[in-house]
Amino acid sequence: MPKRIAIKLKPATERMVKKGHPWVFDKGIIKQSEKGQSGDLAIIFDTKKNKFLACGLYDPNSPIRIKVLQVHESATIDSEWFKQKVQKAYNIRKPLIAGNTNSYRLIHGENDGLPSCVVDIYDKVLVIKLYSAIWFPYLDEILPHLLTISQCETAVLRLSRSVQSLQNNEKYKDGQILVGELANEEVLFKEHGLLFSANVIKGHKTGYFLDHRHNRKKVGEMAKGKTVLDLFSYAGGFSVHALAKGAKAVTSLDVSAQALELAKKNVALNPHNGFHTTMAMDVFDGLNLLLRKKEYFDIVIIDPPSFAKKASEIEKAKESYKRLVNSGAKLVRKGGILVMASCSSRILATEFFELVQEVLESQPKRVKLFFKTDHDIDHPVNFTEGAYLKCGYYKIG
Repeated sequence: MPKRIAIKLKPATERMVKKGHPWVFDKGIIKQSEKGQSGDLAIIFDTKKNKFLACGLYDPNSPIRIKVLQVHESATIDSEWFKQKVQKAYNIRKPLIAGNTNSYRLIHGENDGLPSCVVDIYDKVLVIKLYSAIWFPYLDEILPHLLTISQCETAVLRLSRSVQSLQNNEKYKDGQILVGELANEEVLFKEHGLLFSANVIKGHKTGYFLDHRHNRKKVGEMAKGKTVLDLFSYAGGFSVHALAKGAKAVTSLDVSAQALELAKKNVALNPHNGFHTTMAMDVFDGLNLLLRKKEYFDIVIIDPPSFAKKASEIEKAKESYKRLVNSGAKLVRKGGILVMASCSSRILATEFFELVQEVLESQPKRVKLFFKTDHDIDHPVNFTEGAYLKCGYYKIG
């Protein structure tokens, strides 16, 4: 059973917690009543008033030592508390679910008050992705509410690499089916009326990337009669929407041949008349090849993985973005569109858009930024570091 640990913080850290920041780093702690284990309940006391300030889950395996659950008002972290959290998150997603979509993020970690925990829904299958072992003691309490509120029948557990590597975890495994059963590890789901499949047992993250749903729809709306290049295509999200909405030809390029096989399957799930081709190679190499062959496209989509997972990688990430924008824009036919995205939270949206604009203005073609997007409603942002997704639409020439 989790213990309760009394915690006192340094003044600067305490001020951040009072403002609602969900992270307490190890260096911000000045005193604790005893050594903590994963999932122990850390009770943070206001240093001056010596009364309850916040509570959170203790994580001895991370420099983010406490993941905050509740601030200012004390609460009992029990089944009812989890039920209220899940219901509140579900209510935010209702407008999305009311459409022709049955795939969405039900729990977006810290932004929904459940740090280091992500829950994605694919039709009747619920996938929990844990980024910390702090949740192991509470899974039995939260799982019934996740299933009941989402009306799912099956629950799958996915674990981050760091959690998988823990020596003291024998009960839970990555890809474990917690409730129900799966006839196939690839689950079919709908996104704005189109069919996709997610490998919920072995796929990246929870099996699919749901956060670009609104951007995929917009690209589809622009794609009729157009030629499209989908870079870092993974399972072909942008490619499927483009073809289903009348694109003449789509090229999906990704370093993973396995991901491209999934892209082919997803394309085949939906009626289309356009031509689909795949290129399994490094994206930078692919860009150079297409430039040498002088192949041009009406729409070029660049949606790379996070290039800056730590502060030391930020400058290198910026250089990678510049290279992508520089090469990608050159492949856009005159009057065409470049869609440039970033999911690196360490690079702010203002920095990213300035960087892209600077590179585009260095080229002889005219350029106009005509649309920006960030997070869809199932990926809410409630603290600065929670904002990671940004996407710009540029008219070229």
